[in-house]
Amino acid sequence: MEDREMIPRIKKILYSTDLSKNSIYAFCFAVDMAKKYDEKICILHVVEPFSATFGGRTVKLPQGEPKASITVIRNRIQNFYNKMEEKENLACVALVTKTFVQTRDPVQEILKAADQEGCDLIVLGNHGKGFVERSLLGNVSRSVMDRTKNWFS
Repeated sequence: MEDREMIPRIKKILYSTDLSKNSIYAFCFAVDMAKKYDEKICILHVVEPFSATFGGRTVKLPQGEPKASITVIRNRIQNFYNKMEEKENLACVALVTKTFVQTRDPVQEILKAADQEGCDLIVLGNHGKGFVERSLLGNVSRSVMDRTKNWFS
């Protein structure tokens, strides 16, 4: 019984999505956890700033995403979880407390959002890229895990 008291109480989940098909599984997991333990979910999507190479020089393009684009992405996310509730019978709309979109480094924004929103659990999906692509592009999930303050396995 003493071991049970050591299990951390999770109250809020940060679900970070790349809007890929594979992220649906992570969302279903977050919803299942939220229902099971009476938790709430914040949904985050991070648009990584583009950089371009011109003549061997890398130039960071502006990070400020037009507000209209952010609104479109936020609406797409809200439509997604509304559709999941209607078509897949996945009661989730009442669990989502906040949906937001950021335009910066995904790892930094995920960690910042988890801290600012008071999230106890971060749920990330696998974007479904192969080994070579993961090796070349980096792994957001691994970087988040390596840099998060508190985690347990």
